[in-house]
Amino acid sequence: MSKTREQELRAQLKERKRIVVKIGSSSLHHMATGELNLTKMERLVRELCELRNQGKEVILVSSGAIAVGKKTINLSPDDTQIPLKQACAAIGQAKLMMIYERLFAEYNHLTAQILMTKHTIVDKINRKNAQNTFSQLLSLGVIPVVNENDTVAVHEVEDTIGDNDFLSAVVCALVDADLLILLSDIDGLYTDDPRANKNAKFVDVVEHLDEDLMQMGKATTGSSVGTGGMSAKLHAATVAVNSGADMVIANGKDVSVIHKIMEGRKYGTLFVGKRDENFKIADYIIGHES
Repeated sequence: MSKTREQELRAQLKERKRIVVKIGSSSLHHMATGELNLTKMERLVRELCELRNQGKEVILVSSGAIAVGKKTINLSPDDTQIPLKQACAAIGQAKLMMIYERLFAEYNHLTAQILMTKHTIVDKINRKNAQNTFSQLLSLGVIPVVNENDTVAVHEVEDTIGDNDFLSAVVCALVDADLLILLSDIDGLYTDDPRANKNAKFVDVVEHLDEDLMQMGKATTGSSVGTGGMSAKLHAATVAVNSGADMVIANGKDVSVIHKIMEGRKYGTLFVGKRDENFKIADYIIGHES
């Protein structure tokens, strides 16, 4: 791809009006201690509030509830018992939302919590109700904070397809957003895992998703806190681009990357949206159940 073509595609991001931002557990926590990185959370909220101040509609999809719950009751991050993880989600979700609410209030913005499961999307009535809720919140200027309802849904805790990367793309399609930003612990898409292969090449722009590209995804993650590898991100890209939204995978180490992306600067891997009118989210989810 020519440099000019890439510049044109990235410049178009400036015009995006409804934006979904996803941040993962590994980007929210101090890896050495497992504690929340409050400085980063404050910067994230400031970035989102600035987008809202520009007149854009913003939705945050945030991981971290289980990790926060585990830390609260002094459990190991590696503990994988499903009932215990669900209990930790119940503890952590309340604490995480309380922090977000306080931070958003510092910048005079309201936030609201939305918890979703697979059945929110697969069931037609639930899907419509969710759409109505998002629509009303956005029309009121509220910034929704979304997470999976890990307290009751085993599917979401266990499966890669239930990772918040994928959930954020589902939200993107549900609300007809025009941009999804996935903040990860990696700079973007590579031809192979750069942590294992020093010859892996960075992919700047993806205009067409094909099977060869999907094979680049790895189902693993380099963090004991996070759950989503590149495989989940490529599934997210499939949903986002087929729903007509652009998607950017970028490194969440510095959350100021959000406004840099919105300025059309060269950060992360850009997946170019191309709506497929025959694409159905519910069918895609059912087709990828384990």
